Amino acid sequence: MSPAAPAVLEARGLRAGYGGRPVLDGLDVRLDANEVLCLIGHNGAGKSTLLKALFGLLVPQAGSVLLDGVEVARPDPRRLTAAGISMVPEGRGIFPGLTVAETMRLGLWSAGVPKHEHAARLDWVMEVLPALRKFYGQRAGTLSGGQQQMVSLGRALLSQPRCLLLDEPSIGLAPKLFQDLMGPVRALQQERGMSILIVEQNVREALKIADRVIVMKSGALIRAGVPADFADNTDLMELY
Repeated sequence: MSPAAPAVLEARGLRAGYGGRPVLDGLDVRLDANEVLCLIGHNGAGKSTLLKALFGLLVPQAGSVLLDGVEVARPDPRRLTAAGISMVPEGRGIFPGLTVAETMRLGLWSAGVPKHEHAARLDWVMEVLPALRKFYGQRAGTLSGGQQQMVSLGRALLSQPRCLLLDEPSIGLAPKLFQDLMGPVRALQQERGMSILIVEQNVREALKIADRVIVMKSGALIRAGVPADFADNTDLMELY
């Protein structure tokens, strides 16, 4: 029997928090290749803290982050982006005064995309999210919530990541808008074998696109399974 392939992204014994107080204490989690892993849990469970620690936005107090089975000595966003990891932050993280075009140019620069590849990379993102063309010249602050989320997602895709971290992408969106946003992402994931870790509170919608689900409570993982294991609403309410 051949050994299991290393996880694309993994946390081992992760301890992280704010002001010296841990939110996560000894957490283990792995995201495998070609997998959509959905992380659910109540507010304050530590879901966003985990994503920030995995992406290098938060320095772990203990434990380790591994990329392809190799420990990352000092995780930071630029290094992880170069390694094919990209993140869509909670709240979209876009500048309202910039146009979509300016946001994309800034995204190309921050992702370190060579200048001669800019046009091709933008065309590729527009193929994945064609609706961006309709408001490409508008300032982000004038867009709807769904449009802003699409801009944030498009910016994250500019690096053509092999692993995408999504932090609460459904916030402020109706279920239909969330489906419209995630449909192309799921198709892209299946086409390219991309790995996705999605943090969500809209459990019903998230389960539709997930391959595996883990539940967090008070900074710990309390249950894991496949979407069918969480079909019972009563069971989910007990977990929350």
